[in-house]
Amino acid sequence: MMGLLSALKTEHRERVMALAHDVSFPAGGRIFEEGRKADRFWIIRTGAVTLDLHVPGRRAAVIETLGPGELIGWSWLFPPDTWHLGAEALSPVRAHEFNAAAVRRLCDEDPELGYALALACAQVIGGRLQSARTRLLDLYGPYAGGISP
Repeated sequence: MMGLLSALKTEHRERVMALAHDVSFPAGGRIFEEGRKADRFWIIRTGAVTLDLHVPGRRAAVIETLGPGELIGWSWLFPPDTWHLGAEALSPVRAHEFNAAAVRRLCDEDPELGYALALACAQVIGGRLQSARTRLLDLYGPYAGGISP
């Protein structure tokens, strides 16, 4: 198993996976919208998902494309529990879905697991922040669209 869950010890991974149930999304289906309540998260099994950012007066900017093993959604981990980006299935997607409240309870019961999961999510967040920065500079920076000084 790749991605977020591979960062956990086997026993922790098994406890988290016991909370999962399988879901699917059709190509073009919205998984969540920026600014809405973040009460769950997903690990992609098959397919691809784009993360996008609403830009007033423009089409949503695609920030990153995720694939199998990757985490969809980390906003559930921190108050105010609202999505910072939107997500859409680029292709048909099958994923493991997790109820955020149940996972937080598990983390409260097992602080070692909670720390490991928070650290793994922090690594994902750091990577996503860098991707967002790079993508937005590509789109809106001083040389976007091939315009040079």
